[in-house]
Amino acid sequence: MIIVPVKEGENIEKALKKFKRKFEKTGIVRELRTRKTFEKPSVKKRDQLKKAIYVQQLQLRDE
Repeated sequence: MIIVPVKEGENIEKALKKFKRKFEKTGIVRELRTRKTFEKPSVKKRDQLKKAIYVQQLQLRDE
């Protein structure tokens, strides 16, 4: 459960902003989206490999 302590006299907009930030950090929405559809382990591995190659090329390009 996410708890956001609100100080007396604090603006409700600030409290909402804190809540949203904490909620995003938990990654609940991201996890729900990934669980929505099944992805084969071989496809996951292939995507991870593609991403690793892409990141490595970017790093080599920067050097």
